[in-house]
Amino acid sequence: QVQLVESGGGLVQAGGSLRVSCAASRVTFSLYTMGWFRQAPGKEREFVAAINWSGISTFYADSVKGRFTISRDNAKATMYLQMNSPKPEDTAVYYCAADLHKNIVPTAASAYTYWGQGTQVTVSS
Repeated sequence: QVQLVESGGGLVQAGGSLRVSCAASRVTFSLYTMGWFRQAPGKEREFVAAINWSGISTFYADSVKGRFTISRDNAKATMYLQMNSPKPEDTAVYYCAADLHKNIVPTAASAYTYWGQGTQVTVSS
């Protein structure tokens, strides 16, 4: 059973920076495509960013492009989301997700089987 644990969430001021992490266990991490999603109160879960198994291919939602950076360290079985210049509208619970996809990097939540428990990120204005 794949286990994903997010950490690093918290309160950050708008324009600041924050990095959230997702540690994987019980899995050959380098085989998995990984993604970040978020869900704000009263809203549906939405795609934030995704990365392929090697880290070479990355994809971002338009709302975070140029501000957030997704990366991974396969040796540490950990994925990261560096959030620069966050805005109050980025406030949400951030979830990491994983699945086995050889040649695609899905942006749909339905394409991911394994999920973490989420970490709260609150951006103050």
